[in-house]
Amino acid sequence: MPAQFHQEDDFKAKLDAGLWWKVIRRALHLKRFLIPLFISSLVLAICDASFAIITRWVIDGVIRDGVKANFTLYAAVYFAVTIILCTCVFLFINLAGNISNRLAHDIRRDSFDRLQALEFSFFDTRPVGWLITRLTSDCDRLARTIGWGFLDIVWGLSFVLMIAISLLVLNWRLGLIVLAVIPPLAVISRYFQKKMLFSAREIRKYNSQITAGYNESIQGVRTTKTLVREAENLEEFKHLSQSMFSAAVLNARQNAVYYPLVITVGSLAAGLALWRGGWMANNGQLSLGTLVAFINFAGMFFNPINQLAQRLVEIQSAQAAGERVMGLLETEPTIKDSPEVLARVAAHVASTQSSRADLAPDGLAARIDSIEFRNVTFSYSTGPVVLENFNLSVKAGETIALVGPSGGGKSTIVSMVCRFYEPISGQILFNDTNYRERPLEWLQSQLGIVLQTPHLFKGTIRENIRYGRLEATDEEVETAAKLVNAHEFISQIEGDYDSSVGEGGNQLSTGQRQLISFARALLANPQIFVMDEATSSIDTETEQLIQRGLETVLTGRISFVIAHRLSTIRRANRILVITKGKIEECGTHEELLRNRGHYYELYTNQFRREREEAVLSSESV
Repeated sequence: MPAQFHQEDDFKAKLDAGLWWKVIRRALHLKRFLIPLFISSLVLAICDASFAIITRWVIDGVIRDGVKANFTLYAAVYFAVTIILCTCVFLFINLAGNISNRLAHDIRRDSFDRLQALEFSFFDTRPVGWLITRLTSDCDRLARTIGWGFLDIVWGLSFVLMIAISLLVLNWRLGLIVLAVIPPLAVISRYFQKKMLFSAREIRKYNSQITAGYNESIQGVRTTKTLVREAENLEEFKHLSQSMFSAAVLNARQNAVYYPLVITVGSLAAGLALWRGGWMANNGQLSLGTLVAFINFAGMFFNPINQLAQRLVEIQSAQAAGERVMGLLETEPTIKDSPEVLARVAAHVASTQSSRADLAPDGLAARIDSIEFRNVTFSYSTGPVVLENFNLSVKAGETIALVGPSGGGKSTIVSMVCRFYEPISGQILFNDTNYRERPLEWLQSQLGIVLQTPHLFKGTIRENIRYGRLEATDEEVETAAKLVNAHEFISQIEGDYDSSVGEGGNQLSTGQRQLISFARALLANPQIFVMDEATSSIDTETEQLIQRGLETVLTGRISFVIAHRLSTIRRANRILVITKGKIEECGTHEELLRNRGHYYELYTNQFRREREEAVLSSESV
């Protein structure tokens, strides 16, 4: 697995205050919930501490006044404090739940928005399962920690502070005995903090890898079965599962040691306070009510400390999720509009010419008349140079076909036209302007792309064709389908345009999905049309349907066609044979055949295979 998936291992092995401050700042817009929650936490802590003081007051009052003691007043005070306590608990739970759910919603939304803004290279090295974990369990874990953990800390610290003040006021010597437990508790917590944080990160890391494994196995289930790889896949998965199991067991053992240590130290301090307080009460140096209050305080003192210890462990565990989620949110796209482009767009929007259809959002011409590669060099982040000093000029209305061996750079060329990737050096110009100086959203809205494996979204045929242009009318949808010869098969399906395509389009054949993807691309009315192996996985009959519609689709547009089926590109204005990132041959179909070079070999070999297949097919009939 690539090193990127193990980024958790590189984080600091201690709580990162800066990270949590970033997370808290994201929650500050929920101050209408945070402020009441903070206040209710403080009042709750005061009420919790008040019961011991009230008990002392009642006991000393009964000892002093006997049956004449004002029991009505005592009961009223108890009742009033109990009502306030219950109200605060209700508010605490309600507000904390609101914060947790709202923050989870906001983080998921912002994470999804950031994923959509990131360039293709980000997804080249990260599997789907890895990303799904960030958007689901990591987001939920982080939101729960903010909603419940940090507010429990506010309550716990307030409660501990109230008890500490009360103990010192009642009897400072006895209070110091109880408070003496804090230094050893701090040492214990510090020691276990690092260990539990590391094991928690290991759990989250393996959980991400398991999610990625699930996703890959489900997507590749057909390949697995045809190659009888079930046993090997199970062994690989068992290794991941065992690793997560070991990390989880280690984390559980650390928790099992940590909590009893906290309780033991706390109980020791309470016992010392009880022993010393009993001696003082027996010698008249302490009232019975004060001794009972001390016993109550000593017992209560370690409850919030235990809660704080648990929350600290949860925060330590959640930090791994926080690091990954915040890391995703802070990942800046490397392909984005420059400040100068954004300024031009803002200026154009504010101008009186913003409504002109012939102008793009930056105020420059909306029509793309030419695309030029000028000395372009490119390599992927982890690979060799794919293109070097590549030059190409294309005019509106031209269809450029790219052929050649796999890995030669054909898909890289069209990906760079679409600005999915950018050159390392050199320039790509639209209308003699560097396309980095044009708005990215506008540029990519001019694209119509049909891939080798068409992807349809769950929904109806109509919804999938309309996917890139939601305002299109039903008539426009059907017109686009007719232009690519998809209308006939759609009309024969029960429900026609309103029939469901199934998950990923599994209710349709590959050829039918491809025709719908052609209609979808055409409906968007793109200026640049890209076909990347769009006919390589469909039958001959469907290819002929596409061929008949291509003339309409490509007319007036700048088109790039990558094809292994050379019958698809015979009418291209120029055919480029791309080998090792360079143009080996260039010309029309007829010119390249006359040259008897690489293209001639490709074409004749393919033609021979097609003739052999046709003969074999006729003989079998």
